[in-house]
Amino acid sequence: METRTVTRQEQGEQSSKMSHGVELSSQIKKKTFTSSDEDASYADFYPIIPGDVMSVKEILDFPPNPTWEMLTMAAEDEHHRDKWTMFGNEAEKVEIDVIRNQQLLRTRYDQKSIRMKAQRKAADHLKYLELLSRKAPDFPIPLRAHTVWEGMTVKLSCTVQGCPPPKVTWYKDGAPLRMSDQPWNYSLQQKFGLNSLEIRRCFPEDAGEYKVVAKSPLGEATTFATLVVNSYQGASAGSECSQTPALEPEAQFGTTFHPTWVKEGNGLSLQCTFTPDLLPLQQDVTWFRDGIQLHQSSTVDIMTSSKKALIALKAVHKEHEGLYTARLKTRDGFKEHSAFVYIKDASASVAGGPASPLAVRVLDVNKDYVFLTWEPPSADGSSSVQGYFVERCELGQDQWVRCNQQSQRMCHYPVFGLKVGAAYQFRVRAVNQAGVGRPSMATEPVLTADPLEHTRTMVVDVDRGRTITITKDELEGRIRVPFPPTGVHACEVHDTFVVLSWTEPEPRGIEPLTFYVERTLAGKDSWELASMDMAVNSPRFPVFDLVKGKECCFRVRSINKYGVSDPSEPSRPISLGDTQALPAPPHSILAFRDTNTSVLLQWQEPEDKDDILGYYLYSNEAGKQDWKTVNNKPITQNRFTVHGLQTGRDHVFRVKSVSKAGNSKYSDESRPIMVKSALHVPSSPSAVALLLCTDSEMVLTWRAPACSGGDPVRGYYLDQREDGTDTWREVNVKPVRERQFKVCNLTSGHHYRFRVFAANIVGVGKPCDASEAFLCERWTMPEPGCPYDLESREVRNDSLVLLWAAPLYEGKGPVTGYVLEISQGDQSDNWTALNDEPILDTLYKVSGLQAGGTYRFRVSAVNEAGVGCPSLPSEPITAQTQPGTKNIEIGVDGDGFIFLSYEADEMNDSSEFLWSKNYREAIDSGRAGVQSKNNRSVLTFTEPSEQDLGLYAVEMSDNPSLSSSYNFTAEDLERLKELSWQVRNPLIALKSGWQVEVCEIGGVRLWLQTETLSDAAELRLIFNDREVSSTPQRKINFDKAKGLVEILFHHLSPEDEGSYTAQLRDGRAKNQFTLVLVDQKFRETLALADAKRRDHQRKSGPYFLEYLTWSVTEDCELIIKCKITNTSKDTTLKWFKEGAEVTPATVYDKPSGLSTLTIPQVTKNVGGTYKAVVADGRGKDVSTLELLDEEYDKLLQQLSKQCALSAGPLSIQSTAEGLQLYCSLKYYITYLKASWYFKEKRIDQESRVKPGCNMQRVWAEILNPTDSDKGKYTLEMFDGKETHKRYLDLSGQGFADAMLEYQRLKQEAFAKKNQARVTMGLPDVVAIVVGKTLCLTCFYDGDPTPESFWLRNDRAITSQGQFTIIKEPKRSDITITNVKMEDSGKYSICVHNRHGSETVDVTVSVYRLGDKPPSNAVLMG
Repeated sequence: METRTVTRQEQGEQSSKMSHGVELSSQIKKKTFTSSDEDASYADFYPIIPGDVMSVKEILDFPPNPTWEMLTMAAEDEHHRDKWTMFGNEAEKVEIDVIRNQQLLRTRYDQKSIRMKAQRKAADHLKYLELLSRKAPDFPIPLRAHTVWEGMTVKLSCTVQGCPPPKVTWYKDGAPLRMSDQPWNYSLQQKFGLNSLEIRRCFPEDAGEYKVVAKSPLGEATTFATLVVNSYQGASAGSECSQTPALEPEAQFGTTFHPTWVKEGNGLSLQCTFTPDLLPLQQDVTWFRDGIQLHQSSTVDIMTSSKKALIALKAVHKEHEGLYTARLKTRDGFKEHSAFVYIKDASASVAGGPASPLAVRVLDVNKDYVFLTWEPPSADGSSSVQGYFVERCELGQDQWVRCNQQSQRMCHYPVFGLKVGAAYQFRVRAVNQAGVGRPSMATEPVLTADPLEHTRTMVVDVDRGRTITITKDELEGRIRVPFPPTGVHACEVHDTFVVLSWTEPEPRGIEPLTFYVERTLAGKDSWELASMDMAVNSPRFPVFDLVKGKECCFRVRSINKYGVSDPSEPSRPISLGDTQALPAPPHSILAFRDTNTSVLLQWQEPEDKDDILGYYLYSNEAGKQDWKTVNNKPITQNRFTVHGLQTGRDHVFRVKSVSKAGNSKYSDESRPIMVKSALHVPSSPSAVALLLCTDSEMVLTWRAPACSGGDPVRGYYLDQREDGTDTWREVNVKPVRERQFKVCNLTSGHHYRFRVFAANIVGVGKPCDASEAFLCERWTMPEPGCPYDLESREVRNDSLVLLWAAPLYEGKGPVTGYVLEISQGDQSDNWTALNDEPILDTLYKVSGLQAGGTYRFRVSAVNEAGVGCPSLPSEPITAQTQPGTKNIEIGVDGDGFIFLSYEADEMNDSSEFLWSKNYREAIDSGRAGVQSKNNRSVLTFTEPSEQDLGLYAVEMSDNPSLSSSYNFTAEDLERLKELSWQVRNPLIALKSGWQVEVCEIGGVRLWLQTETLSDAAELRLIFNDREVSSTPQRKINFDKAKGLVEILFHHLSPEDEGSYTAQLRDGRAKNQFTLVLVDQKFRETLALADAKRRDHQRKSGPYFLEYLTWSVTEDCELIIKCKITNTSKDTTLKWFKEGAEVTPATVYDKPSGLSTLTIPQVTKNVGGTYKAVVADGRGKDVSTLELLDEEYDKLLQQLSKQCALSAGPLSIQSTAEGLQLYCSLKYYITYLKASWYFKEKRIDQESRVKPGCNMQRVWAEILNPTDSDKGKYTLEMFDGKETHKRYLDLSGQGFADAMLEYQRLKQEAFAKKNQARVTMGLPDVVAIVVGKTLCLTCFYDGDPTPESFWLRNDRAITSQGQFTIIKEPKRSDITITNVKMEDSGKYSICVHNRHGSETVDVTVSVYRLGDKPPSNAVLMG
């Protein structure tokens, strides 16, 4: 007992020491130092103490828990207690050192941060200064030409300036200068903008043209110089006898890909070819999208051969939109070709649904949590996007599951509750009022796992390359109940949810951890479970049910299989974030011309552009409302080139900003811009030709540039050089407008070469190729010189027109004609004459060409000496009608003038229409005038006559290929003069004359229609010789666009009878139209209008859709029916006949509105007036049917017909009187006239054949028939319109059988007639008082006279006692005296003879005086 006491005392002392250590440790408070830059980590600059080393407070300042008790109450308490005491004291020292180091580290870090900020500020200032000094490349001192002797040293120098510093490249004769070819001879220096090329020893091979090109992002500059090396062989520039071995030519881009449009989900293929084949060093052609290199993969296929390179994508999505670039290596670097690929939206999954989102990214991957972001689509559909649905699919299951039940407005969402260690794919759908749109492209599979799992393993290097792997699981194996997490905070705060994040406890233990999340309102201590029944496997937890404006604190508990930790420290108050507003739209949208199908857009970004992801662009043809999406992937820059536009059309553009909150509103529209190529310098002229030569002068001509650069050529510059030299000298300082120039001051006998530059408003273009060497000497040959200015016009599929100018040198005599030659193909020298005889004119129409064929032409002049030299061949011409080509149209304008008009398909701002007569003569302004507007030009004749006949041509000043002609003939003149007179004296054409219409409500409309009239048209309406205007009862409408004149009468009255005349005038055109509405036509219109008005009023309530009508059925029943409509629950229907209501026989079916009155049997009482009345609170309607007179006769006739149709065949029936021929009918009336015929002879009423009838039968009875009655009998029934017949042949066995039956019936009738029978006398019941006398008398008849006897209760009575019987002929009496009660009973009399007998019964009831006799008895006595 004492021992235990001591032990406990020692334990208490040790606990006291330990607690003192803990208190001492807790008194040293940690200080938190803040810095101006919290984003950087200490570890970026200085090493810090690992997080494994915990402070004493962090380890020991936990409330008691099962883990602590287990450690302190173990069996080896004393040993561990000493260790913990020492550990606490040492840890306290470590903590003090840690705090001191933290202070020192923070001080150093703050100094580092301040220094870095100063450096960044200085760098920004330098960058600002650099931006201010940005300048395009320029050569203040260009290269200078040098002439040296062979073997001398030469130095070519130039200075270049620009910011940023440009890249400088040297070229010789157009090829990059390779220093490696002669490194001992070439020396290139570049210092402080001075660029020098030193050639230590010049050789003839070094002669040539040297060029320096300076390039930077702001532009390019070039300078040229010529080096002439003199030797005993003469000056050499660009000598072809270079000793440098020729290099194999590098491959260049041949055909390339252009901007491409692909529908989402389809495949994409881009290809470019090379000329010549790729060199070995060029085989590796690389592909890029938006500057990022593409590699071979399962979805991307890249192929390269010696002649082409190809990239193919199997199924494209919006993420694949961008600038695709093919990069080709060269000896000096690389060359690139780029084009933009547009991905169009696929068809919507529902009509009006939104497009698919894009750029779905998976962030912050944990064990059961990921965070998704995406970008909104460019096309909202029929309504704005309301939100998004996120879907996931576990790899291998092929089933997409929706993650959020309510749509998410913002473009990010936390997905929680995923399986640990599973692979998922995610996609997003947009939703609007029309429904859910197409899904986005699925993400790459993502594996859910612990992102810090690698930090729990450490590899330590030991000697000799050996390593030791240490895992925290091994070090923390003794941890049971887990410690609480730390650092609970919100890592994502949005307007609809927040995501909590924390750090797992350290040490964590070997067992797997899960977490509980608890929360409470800020300032309160009532904690509740926030994670509910959900298992939280990772240190992330999204909270969706926070209330806007309320703050909550959160804490987390760790859980493993041993238990639950204490809660973590509460987080700071957390609330939902503010709703992120939509971004502001861009502004100042500017459009610039680029090419014939593209426009360059620039815009100013919004001031607040931090959250902007990019921009969506939209285009629309001006004047329409058909906006089209340009890009489906946001553009990150503020400029973009829009491709695929229609040439010559005006377009407007607008832009949207894109952010995670959605798309902004549309920006303001840009100004309309016509799509056409931007201005540039003209191309080089060609085909320099010599037209005339003297001893010191040459007259030259040349072909105009193929492309003027969008602006007319303003002039030409010529250079000349003597053959054998390389120095070009200017011929003219001022530009010449014409393509012909006289070069003077030449030396006779010398050869000269020439080149020509073309210039426009942009600048001077490149020179043409040098001409051939022309000898300067006077021409004396007898033949004429060559024609020049050979041009083509009106190129069509099978023809064209050639024009040329006469030669300046005529030779021995004047030119008498021209010979034309043709060559098929681009370079063929096989020339064929087009004309057998020389033509006099300088134009010729070539026909019979093959569509699509390529041809060249040349012309030679002819004089008396012969055929001169031909002109230079024309450029190859393809016989093909260009799309949009139009011909000159001839007609008469609105003022009656004859005109020729031409409409151009393409025009520039400086384009002009050039009209001519016979291609050469200018238009006489006194006889015709030209007016041009937009892309149409009209030549109008003032007073056309025969002087104006001829060929008229028009062409565009900057594009002569757009040309057309028309031959104005005498027939055209005569036809158009007549049409001109009609135009100047026009009549308004009538489409439809006056029409009279009566509308359903009783109004009357008078109208007529002419051709379409202008807004200036006038109307005068004349009624009965006086002008009228609109009144409330008569409204006059005049629709000029439709040419419609109408008069509307609300209520036509007799005062409106008369004639109506509409007088119309439209400019010079006029006409008048008259309607005569009188007499019978007016009365009919007035009656019809009144009837329809009444009918309209009638139909305001219930009314008869079908009035009362009658019909006869097959059963010969009369049916009277009507049908009503527009009924309500209060509607009533009543039938009347002669004013009396008829109810029982009517039937009314409310759903169908049908009511019927059925009369089974038609009699004379059926005739009369029937009326049906339908009514309710809205009104009533009456229908009347009069079955009288003619209508009643029609009824009888129809009934008779139906009766006759129901008649059966004639039959025979034997009777006691004879034979009866009869016909059965369903119903018979006397209106149906029946006549009988025997052997085609009508039977009279007085003959033995007696006709008869009743309601079901018609018969004829043959009395006392004999054999003479045999034959054919006919029954004719006449219904008033038709006759119906029935036949019977009475003969043969039928007649014999009928006669036998007749004899039998006749005998039966005779016996029945003479049979004994009681005729009168006995009642059924008699009553008599007791004691009275009863007398019963009976009369009977028969032949012979019958015998009779009386019975009482079926027993015979004899005449005795109180019974007395008296018999007389045909009479018998019985008297009962002093009747008693027992005399009551049945009394009978029986009479009989040889033909038969009859018995009659009478009941006698005897009652006492005072009693009541039977009610049905006859009182006797």
